[in-house]
Amino acid sequence: MNRSLLIFGYLLSSVSLASAGEREGVSQISAYGYDDCLKISNDQTSVIICPQVGGRILSYSFQDREALPLPKGGEGWTYEEGKRGGSPIPGRFDIGPETTIPQHPVLWQGVWQGKVIGDRKVQVVSPHDQATGIQLIREFTLNKKTSQLECRQTMTNRSKETVEYCYWSRTFALGGGIVVVPLTKPSRFPNQYVMYTPAPIINYLPEDKNIRRRDGFLEILGPPAHPKLGMDTQAGWFAYLMPNDLMFVKQFPVYPDRVYNEVAGLTMSIWYPDRPMVELEPIGPREKLKPGTSASFKETWYLLPQEFPESGQQVDLQAVETAAKGAMSAQ
Repeated sequence: MNRSLLIFGYLLSSVSLASAGEREGVSQISAYGYDDCLKISNDQTSVIICPQVGGRILSYSFQDREALPLPKGGEGWTYEEGKRGGSPIPGRFDIGPETTIPQHPVLWQGVWQGKVIGDRKVQVVSPHDQATGIQLIREFTLNKKTSQLECRQTMTNRSKETVEYCYWSRTFALGGGIVVVPLTKPSRFPNQYVMYTPAPIINYLPEDKNIRRRDGFLEILGPPAHPKLGMDTQAGWFAYLMPNDLMFVKQFPVYPDRVYNEVAGLTMSIWYPDRPMVELEPIGPREKLKPGTSASFKETWYLLPQEFPESGQQVDLQAVETAAKGAMSAQ
């Protein structure tokens, strides 16, 4: 069947769950004030997806320990043009580049459509956004036994002009943790990261008491002087250790020979404010899309048990790397 007809069919329907009873590890639930949320789960891991607000993830938990903050006060919020406020739903995805893309609340916060497409696998589809010309499809697939969650986003140019955008993940995780980023060489940045200070300045030679390089890794130990940081590492993964003894690992492809069109050419970013959340942001390369063409980007999530260091202790970087690479190679 023609793909455009499929998308049209999805947009005419509400959440399609006719096959949910026939699919393993999939259910429809109400959560955080939203009806028709989609839950995919196995014996240890649970993921709740909310089509009603930008096709985001409400919850990602392992052994009943939650990775994503969901503060009170935003329950049931939905986007309407001109309506003030926004949703704090944490499992966010987007497209960039951040500073040059048109405003696109229809993609960012609008009502999407959801569909069950397999065992522990769901799809959410955005409206066609007139501002960017883009329509998005996301597919979430949970492993049968582990916490591995594949998150694939496909953007299609529905406009009549060629456009240039990139993938941008913007996941909020629980605050108060430690970010561990494996570093690679060469780097364009002398300290292997940059710090965004109040616009329009990007500090290419930052020093901060809460950020250090150690044994081939960058550690972000707490809120820096300015919260937004950018890296050009080509390792393709990083880890975030949380105080609830969970480690959130993100794995994603990096393309050394392609253009990264964020201002500083970043492959990933971390936003670490003095607030109860940290933003974990893999970034994809520039996609030049002619009318009717598409591009996809997949990041893979893992939640692993990892004891959080006590005050005065250092992160065991070797243990973090071993656990992360073990999970990534086991799938």
